[in-house]
Amino acid sequence: MEQLERRLGVPDAVVIGLGSMLGAGVFVVFAPAAAAAGGAGLLAALALAGFIAFCNATSSARLAARYPESGGTYVYGRERLHPFAGFVAGWGFVVGKTASCAAMALTIGAYLWPGRARLVAVLAVLAVTAVNLRGVGKTATATRVLVGVVLTVLAVVAVSGAPHVGLDRLGGVAGIDARGVLTAAGLLFFAFAGYARIATLGEEVRDPERTIPRAVPVALGIVLAIYLVLAVVALGVLGEGRLADAAAPLAEVVGAAGLPGLAWLVRAGATVAVTGVLLSLLAGVGRTTLAMARRRDLPAGLAAVHPRTRVPHRAELAVAAVVIVVVALGGVRGAIGFSSCTVLVYYAIANASALTLGRDPARKLPVQLLAALGLVGCLLLAVNLPVASTLAGFGVLALGALWYAVRPARRAG
Repeated sequence: MEQLERRLGVPDAVVIGLGSMLGAGVFVVFAPAAAAAGGAGLLAALALAGFIAFCNATSSARLAARYPESGGTYVYGRERLHPFAGFVAGWGFVVGKTASCAAMALTIGAYLWPGRARLVAVLAVLAVTAVNLRGVGKTATATRVLVGVVLTVLAVVAVSGAPHVGLDRLGGVAGIDARGVLTAAGLLFFAFAGYARIATLGEEVRDPERTIPRAVPVALGIVLAIYLVLAVVALGVLGEGRLADAAAPLAEVVGAAGLPGLAWLVRAGATVAVTGVLLSLLAGVGRTTLAMARRRDLPAGLAAVHPRTRVPHRAELAVAAVVIVVVALGGVRGAIGFSSCTVLVYYAIANASALTLGRDPARKLPVQLLAALGLVGCLLLAVNLPVASTLAGFGVLALGALWYAVRPARRAG
């Protein structure tokens, strides 16, 4: 079996994790989350989504250190639970993250050229795929540049908006609706799921037993802090109603702060941020596709690794082709809800897998309790997403399960 080359250290892995997360939550999810949960509910939902992501990150880091190969929870579910559990995880990741790629590409189009959003989205997918096909080293380098630009833009938003935060706009606990918080947390989870990209690149990480457990919580902690700051600024400047209706919340924050001339910078930063997310997303989905193809859960031809660049080029091209089809037919918010549902199931399986590892005396954290809370939390958020997203997500998972069940009969025939 052809192996990928181990090139990534801790800084590279952290950068890829940051590039996978920064952008989605900041530039896309805050508005619908505020509409679902209200002002104070938004902050509570963000804290809840962050906590569940932390539980998932702890479980994922333990599992990735034990199984340092491409595939993430697809591998963990197979090894720790049952091959079917691994298949459901892998299928959920591939279809959910393919929808995420389409959502990110459409967001790029909406920011750059609203009148030709789908055309720009297709071009973005083609450009990002070309970068990934040159090798994971190129992916890490490009992502590092993108993350630097994004952090600069987000700092501009925070600094310009902070003096105009009104504490009265942040709301109070009396107005929090539990169902709304759960719905918003499920949507906001979409913004945190990128840390798994570090695990799906496990076969290309140097010293994975040391690198992965360090990189995952560092990347997640940095992103959570950034999200909390920007959520308070956006809510405190715009208020609940205006934030819920905003198409580009951070650009509106700058405008409301009396600096409309910086709106172009924020829009450019949004484009850069989402491009970084798309870059890492496509790389991660391609490698999970590679892992599934190696075990014949997807067509075996997708398991090819390019002899020169050492990347799964056929898997990358196949995923890009599907994303382009979804871009032509779908919409951003529907893709986010669908992706959140299937990816939450993916992490539920990760936590269930981590529970089989037993206690870890070397860790001070109560890892078994965190895995149990992560498992329950993922399922709770998934069933509290908007009804259409939940039905679509579980429906596609059921179709995958049906295909898995009838597949042996096909082979026998």
